[in-house]
Amino acid sequence: MKKNILFICLIGLGLQVGAQTKDNVKTTFQTSREWRPTIDNRADAVMIYGVGGNPSDKSKKVSLEDRIKSWKDRGYITHFMTGIAWGEYQDYFTGEWDGKMHLDEGQVQQNGDTIWHGHMVPYIVPTKNYLKYIKENHVKRVIDAGIDAIFMEEPEFWARAGYSEAFKNEWKNFYGFDWRPQHESPENTYLSNKLKYWLYYNALNEVFTYAKEYGKSKGMDIKCYVPTHSLVNYSQWKIVSPEASLASLPCVDGYIAQVWTGTSREPNFFNGKEKERVFETAYLEYGSMESMTAPTGRKMFFLTDPIEDWPRDWVDYKKNYQATFVAQLLYPNIDDYEVMPWPERIYEGLYKTSADSDVKEKIPRHYSTQMQVMINSLNHMPLSDNKLSGSEGISVLMANSLMFQRYPTHKGYEDPQLANFYGQALPFLKQGVPVKTVHIENLGYEKALTDTKVLLMSYSNMKPLSPEAHIHLARWVESGGVLVYSGRDNDPFQTVQEWWNTGDNDYKSPSDHLFEQMNIAASPKGGEYSYGKGVVFILRADPKEFVITENNSQKFMDIVKGLYEGKAKGGKLRFKNNFYLQRGVYDLVAVLDESVSNEPYLIEGTLIDLFDPKLPIYKSKNILPGEQALFVNIDRVENKQKPQVLAAASRIYDEKADQKSYSFISKSPINTTNISRILLPRKPKSVIVDSKNVYLELNWDKPSKTYLLEFENNPEGVAVSFKW
Repeated sequence: MKKNILFICLIGLGLQVGAQTKDNVKTTFQTSREWRPTIDNRADAVMIYGVGGNPSDKSKKVSLEDRIKSWKDRGYITHFMTGIAWGEYQDYFTGEWDGKMHLDEGQVQQNGDTIWHGHMVPYIVPTKNYLKYIKENHVKRVIDAGIDAIFMEEPEFWARAGYSEAFKNEWKNFYGFDWRPQHESPENTYLSNKLKYWLYYNALNEVFTYAKEYGKSKGMDIKCYVPTHSLVNYSQWKIVSPEASLASLPCVDGYIAQVWTGTSREPNFFNGKEKERVFETAYLEYGSMESMTAPTGRKMFFLTDPIEDWPRDWVDYKKNYQATFVAQLLYPNIDDYEVMPWPERIYEGLYKTSADSDVKEKIPRHYSTQMQVMINSLNHMPLSDNKLSGSEGISVLMANSLMFQRYPTHKGYEDPQLANFYGQALPFLKQGVPVKTVHIENLGYEKALTDTKVLLMSYSNMKPLSPEAHIHLARWVESGGVLVYSGRDNDPFQTVQEWWNTGDNDYKSPSDHLFEQMNIAASPKGGEYSYGKGVVFILRADPKEFVITENNSQKFMDIVKGLYEGKAKGGKLRFKNNFYLQRGVYDLVAVLDESVSNEPYLIEGTLIDLFDPKLPIYKSKNILPGEQALFVNIDRVENKQKPQVLAAASRIYDEKADQKSYSFISKSPINTTNISRILLPRKPKSVIVDSKNVYLELNWDKPSKTYLLEFENNPEGVAVSFKW
């Protein structure tokens, strides 16, 4: 049990470690394929997937070393990605590696079935022997091949799993007593999920520590990253993963926030209706990832995907790609991106042309053009000190234990679609309040609550893994913070055997320990309580009640509004139906439906619409509810006499300019159409594309002094020159 106690301290508090040295990669993508002209999207780096490739890739396999070389030869920084919980590891499971079969190490559910990721690819219980295999057969090989950055993705243990012999053995080793079936009691479920959590925390710690030590022996500085879904998504999908705790490990350099249409379209409840709310969910997912690493200084890549894993249609993909793309850009403290996963399926896959059609085709030219304009904007997207429009300072407290209570149901207590989380966030987000999230595991960091005026929390859907979190919360309230606690404290996990009811502690619920730190008696009634300079307001309702029932969030919002404007001195809490942010020359807009009004958002300026593959210029445009927009605002370009490409469906290289000319090389995948809008000091006399004069006077926009240029892309490079 000593190991368990140490682990709980680590994940409860966070280790105070210094910021890691960051690399110089701003944009990246992942692929299991060798370089091909159809997928050469010109990000800074490429993550070569798997020593043996991607399990779902049926193409002819090319060796890892040959794949690395093919991308290096094209100027890419090469990294490595593989799964930690699943992968092309058949040599391990079939006994080829050590002469023993290991299929019994797959994750198994109650009926005895293994949970599979693909053919002969089970989700894995990360045993000591399996980790030895990953180190020796994968990590060592890629470092020997010259790779200095390793991405171990998706440390996932299904909540419904936990019945294999391998898991039972890990249980006995961890807890010191025999395995208990998780379906039999809330306590067994809690213990089971806490072990699943620790197994992948330990797995990544071991593998990454080995990678850094082996790299050091070869004179290499190995960077280690964890591509992972958000805590919001894993909790909703009933998967257990280490999440925020990894940010404090010295061997973890950062994360990729795996957020995309497939995660963000998971339905949730708001105002009594269960449906997809892609933009809002994506915003909260990215926010939970940003707040996970913000106090620790770790690097964070944000991911979007122009399609998704599930086969749908191009119209659906485009709409939801725009929603997730804008959601990620509304976090101005993040400027590193995975621009796409699996370009081979994006550029070469066949999908339906519309929801009501059975016709399938490759990505339409208009969509590939728009997509490439968007991903090339990421190469230039700046960090910004600007704030997202709206009243700042309202945060929702999260904990990794959100994942512990999702499956199975006990004593009839339901938390449908994670409604106890969304019940705190959506009522404000839907009215234009830029809600943030705070991780309870990060409360030990000084900056964790710096920007929070009112903190919303509940223990109806999560539990504190250490008492120290309550000390930090009480100090924050004492110094003037406002805490709003919503909960009936009657869910079946309140009484699991944990620190608040064992040893010298005998608290009926963890909230009683929290309240005691602020001189509030046990099991207090709802109402307002003062502590030091701050306030605690207790609302005896579970947050899910605010959203699963129609028109039932007003009391909650009124209480928070009154505290925000009064005790927290936050100014007027403004409600609106939109968000707006400036990042350098970029303007971002999102207009909400189900909000305070159905009014459009009017944006004005000299605007290039980056969601239109023709790159039109507007002096003003209305954005409707349920829509998002991304513009280049030419009015904010600093040096308008400098010729420059303002927007393009290609990446620009080798720019040269003098008093009378401007030239560059444009690169992007073959079989796609380039569109570019170029700012020039005066009207050109000639436009040469690969030695051919293509000048058209009608393409010159005099008011904006921009020229619209269109041609077929080529990854080998297209030479462009202007003369005036």
